[in-house]
Amino acid sequence: MTYTIDSIVDLPRVSQLFLEEFGHNKIFAFDGEMGIGKTTFISALLTAMGIKELEGSPTYSIVNVYESAMFGKINHFDMFRINSDTEAFDAGIEEMLYNGGVCFIEWPEKVINLLPNNTIWVYIRKLDNDSRTITIEQ
Repeated sequence: MTYTIDSIVDLPRVSQLFLEEFGHNKIFAFDGEMGIGKTTFISALLTAMGIKELEGSPTYSIVNVYESAMFGKINHFDMFRINSDTEAFDAGIEEMLYNGGVCFIEWPEKVINLLPNNTIWVYIRKLDNDSRTITIEQ
């Protein structure tokens, strides 16, 4: 499935559609170049999931944990600064991947060996007109 985002005003609608289609899944890997909008899209998803106070990108903390009345525990990972599977284990990724909560993972290629087979891949790409496509692979 592919969604097109022409401007930031499309994010709430696309986030709702995304959650209706894929919200029953737990592990999501967000793939895209630096500055493409991974954190922005995840923030829109968190808002659609009922999170009122967003903490922003967990670039330095590695993970932000939220509690949603609708979806339960949500872990938002930013693996950009992770250099090994050992560092990811030390940050608690394994426990969080398998505790039944929702996991949104930025820079998943850094921990690809640790991701379960049922991970949903979300590819964000920029079009020539600065629009974005969001393509989901199960």
